[in-house]
Amino acid sequence: MTEVKIVSEYIKLGQFLKFAAIISNGAEAKQFLEFNKVYVNSELDQRRGRKLYPNDIVKVLNKEYIIKAESV
Repeated sequence: MTEVKIVSEYIKLGQFLKFAAIISNGAEAKQFLEFNKVYVNSELDQRRGRKLYPNDIVKVLNKEYIIKAESV
């Protein structure tokens, strides 16, 4: 499982995909989510505006990521 550290309270799913280098820019998020299954905490969720908080687990393209809060 790969850790993705964020410094804010949450990150939106579309931003996460870019931040984790799954897509190259934010404009690709809508199309990516349309054609790929993304699970947040084991539930299918394709909303690019879905807020991800620390300890949420995202599964995409058979890889798992955990959101972690980074100390500032």
